[in-house]
Amino acid sequence: MKTIDDHIRKDEDEMLKAKAEGRDGKVRHLEEELRDLKEYKQHHPGDSHDPSTLEVYCDSNPEAPECRIYED
Repeated sequence: MKTIDDHIRKDEDEMLKAKAEGRDGKVRHLEEELRDLKEYKQHHPGDSHDPSTLEVYCDSNPEAPECRIYED
């Protein structure tokens, strides 16, 4: 994806398709991903890039060991 908005639209389309096919597990996964992407977008209104999974995770969990930033 080029932008977070593209990613959100793609996930919304996939979720509608998964709902129509009765794929509940996929729907739950996409709902969670959409929630996280929309939350990330709210926290970074001037940033339109499509964040990685790690960026989204660290935005929600800045205290996690994976998200620590060490300065020399």
